[in-house]
Amino acid sequence: MKFSVFHHTSGDRPLMAIGLLMIGVFALAFQDSLVKLMSSETSFWQFQTLRSIGNVGFAIMLAGLSGSYALLRPVKWRAVLLRSSFLLITMFFFFSGAPFLSVAQMAAGLYTYPIFISLLVIPVLGEKVGPWRIGAILLGALGAAIVFSPWDESFTSVQVLPIIAGFFFACNVLTLRRACRGESPLALAFIVGLMFLVFGVLGIIFLSIFPLSLNLQQSVPFVAIGWPELTMFVLGFAVLSSVLNLTGNICLTRAYMTADASLLAPMDFVYLLFAAFWSKILFDQWPSNQALIGMCFIATAGIITAWREQKNAKLNLNP
Repeated sequence: MKFSVFHHTSGDRPLMAIGLLMIGVFALAFQDSLVKLMSSETSFWQFQTLRSIGNVGFAIMLAGLSGSYALLRPVKWRAVLLRSSFLLITMFFFFSGAPFLSVAQMAAGLYTYPIFISLLVIPVLGEKVGPWRIGAILLGALGAAIVFSPWDESFTSVQVLPIIAGFFFACNVLTLRRACRGESPLALAFIVGLMFLVFGVLGIIFLSIFPLSLNLQQSVPFVAIGWPELTMFVLGFAVLSSVLNLTGNICLTRAYMTADASLLAPMDFVYLLFAAFWSKILFDQWPSNQALIGMCFIATAGIITAWREQKNAKLNLNP
């Protein structure tokens, strides 16, 4: 039995791509909310190590079921490793603030990435940014400000972490779109899993040899502790997270390889809705009206950015 979804793309299939995107976004929003829920039971390093073992194992199994272990081998090693590095940094900053931030703040911070895409295309791709993109940047920045309220006395530097994650996620998106479109989704997921596994193990070793101060361990235990006591509950959580993570990333990667980005990019922002949904289910917290307004601004900015990207791509093809 072979699963064609893991093989290289062969033409556009928009309906399948939309379905894959929805499944992927739903799974990742659930996983991200679970990490916040479990942040007091495990550490970032333990979680990444256990989840990555699962990701690598599942990727190998799926490659075997698909009929070819060659699906795990990237075509462009440098581009895939670079993209994996950006994702690794993204997840470090994104999850580092999980114990202290609401799910809405985490989601809104990450989804500022279209703002950074618009800023990065200037030095990286040499593109000009017109009034529409400038307006989207300002709208997205306003939305982030509304969500995080930097003028509020309760504002802390921790709230900047998911926005930093958004920057590196933008780097990942640009690398994926420009250099990894010909890769197998399984190869991309497999290499990401390997890099996260190495990163997690190195973090555990470093914090075991050079433990941080007790003050830091007590204030930010999720990232300051290497390997807390492993329980069956945490192990089960890691396995579930691995399934959700691999499912989400493979579905999203395949979706963007199977349909035009202009069709999918606006729908990607349904992640914000799913994040709010899981926040209500798991924490009985619904984003405040202020947060919802800010998230709408961020989503609108992202949709405008995606629209202008596609329009510019068409102009380049038909000068």
